[in-house]
Amino acid sequence: MDDGALARLGHLNLIEFSRELARWSGPAGQVVERDGVVCFATGSDFPAVVNGAIALDPGVGPTALLDVAEGFFGELGRGFTVWADDRDGTGDALAAEAEARGLLPIGGSPEMVVRAPLPERPVPEGVELRWVTGTDGVADFVAVSDAAYPSLGMPAGVTRDVVADPRAVLEPHVHTVVAHLDGEPVGAAQVLLSHGIAGVYWVGTTEAARGRGIGEAVTRAVTGRAFEAGAQASTLQASVMGEAIYARMGYETIYCYRTFTRFLGS
Repeated sequence: MDDGALARLGHLNLIEFSRELARWSGPAGQVVERDGVVCFATGSDFPAVVNGAIALDPGVGPTALLDVAEGFFGELGRGFTVWADDRDGTGDALAAEAEARGLLPIGGSPEMVVRAPLPERPVPEGVELRWVTGTDGVADFVAVSDAAYPSLGMPAGVTRDVVADPRAVLEPHVHTVVAHLDGEPVGAAQVLLSHGIAGVYWVGTTEAARGRGIGEAVTRAVTGRAFEAGAQASTLQASVMGEAIYARMGYETIYCYRTFTRFLGS
């Protein structure tokens, strides 16, 4: 699969993941598709990443995308995030329009891919990987994510607000693994199957358990599960903390996203 086709599929998988976040939020979640734009709102009003607007139609311009986003989230009284990529120059126009409207740049995420299964590696000593098959496992996944993500600027409690309906995380196209160290959940990762590929999300390790290779172990596990399930490739949007780890594993960057967020009052 060439980079162009995989880039499009990776973008569609990110959109599907965004829809999933809203589904997990139960009655509080909303997904609206309007004029080629997907807007999603979750059970949390935190504006970064868990509330956002993404162009589904590649022809949607930055003015149209932001008009739709501001209308939808203005009615909700909350902020939101938009994603600008660097594939064809349109991301630069969206970035410029977003900043002109007062959205703040909050970082960049390389879109990284592998096209074949990764080599197996031993799990770190003392670590047990458990696949989530019930709501108890979902609770462990939420606890790990809620503890891990403040390091990236997401306040504690956001993940719990997003995952208001644990049963929704157990759908067959979502596979989640939790790493346990001495019986305690300390790491997690998830893979979402859509559009013939897979997307890796929610990779996290609690602060006290970092430096043991747990993040790599859970990422390797969900990547392997994706290919076992028939995915043609696995993609992810890397954080600053994870990029070097994923590259070492064999993931390669095909483009980058920049995210811009409207915080309330901005």
